[in-house]
Amino acid sequence: MDVKAGDHLVVRGRTVAQPDRTAEVLKVLGTDGGPPYQVRWTEDGHEGLFFPGSDALVEHLAKGAKRRPK
Repeated sequence: MDVKAGDHLVVRGRTVAQPDRTAEVLKVLGTDGGPPYQVRWTEDGHEGLFFPGSDALVEHLAKGAKRRPK
């Protein structure tokens, strides 16, 4: 993954009833845009380290752009 601070990571729900989760990348701690990432989860504001799995997607945002609402 080539992730930069300010990008969003979207983790898809594993079941029909489980919603997607989104986190803003605060800091990239790995090399060449790789994990781990320091993130803030949008649902509750919780911050922590995140090592994404195969169910995570990256939303690259243009500088100054805002994430589109769902």
